[in-house]
Amino acid sequence: MPQHVLVEFEMPADLDRFKLPQGVNERLHGLLDRQDRGEALTSAERTEAEGLVELSELLSLLRLRTQRIWQDASPEECALPGM
Repeated sequence: MPQHVLVEFEMPADLDRFKLPQGVNERLHGLLDRQDRGEALTSAERTEAEGLVELSELLSLLRLRTQRIWQDASPEECALPGM
């Protein structure tokens, strides 16, 4: 049975932070490009690619949910501390 945990943390104002760093993204695309060309990946490379895809999907989900929350929230709820 799945468990639910509520975690509160301050969301960054810059949603671009919810993406893979450039070097990591390049590594992922390099692995996927090799695979698309029919080149065999090692077991470690497949595991790495799968993990990076999962991380990328999680970051995308966080970005989308944050956008939705900000769209639905009042301006006071979205104000950054000290502003």
